Amino acid sequence: MAMDLRKIKKLIELVQESDIAELAITEGEESIRITRYSPMPANVQSQQTLPRARVTPLSEQAKQTGILPSTEGFVQVSPMVGTFYAAAELDDVPLVKVGQRVSQGEVICIIEAMRMMNPIQAERDGVVSAIWAKDGDEVAFDQPLFTLI
Repeated sequence: MAMDLRKIKKLIELVQESDIAELAITEGEESIRITRYSPMPANVQSQQTLPRARVTPLSEQAKQTGILPSTEGFVQVSPMVGTFYAAAELDDVPLVKVGQRVSQGEVICIIEAMRMMNPIQAERDGVVSAIWAKDGDEVAFDQPLFTLI
C-alpha cells in the first residue's frame, strides 16, 4: 500500500518548520526522503557549477542553427528532483530544440517525480542555446536544464 499523501504533506511541513536538512522514512517496502536545499542566489552561480561534461561539442541542431551551447544567458534550473523527459510521449519529438524560440509559460520538458509527470514551463522568453540534460537523465533540484538567450 502506498504512503498516504496527507502523511507526506505533514512530513514536508515538519521539515520546513525545523532546522533539519533531510528526513528519510521507510514503511515496509515504501520509503520517502525529503531534503531541504537552500536555493543558491543567482549571482553566486558560476560557470564552474554547470555540468559542462554533459554538453556535446556540437550537435547537429547547433550546426544547423549556428547557435553554440553556452552558459551565457538565462540558465533555467530544475524545480525538483526527478527524471528528465524531452518529449511528452515516448516516441514524440522533443518539446524544444537548440535554436528554437520559446515563450514564457511554454512547456519545455517533463520531469517525472514520484510517478507524476510534471510539465516544466519556460521561465522567460528566449532562444534555447543549450540543453543540459538528456532524455531519461536523473536531475537534481536546481540542476541546470536549459540556457536561454
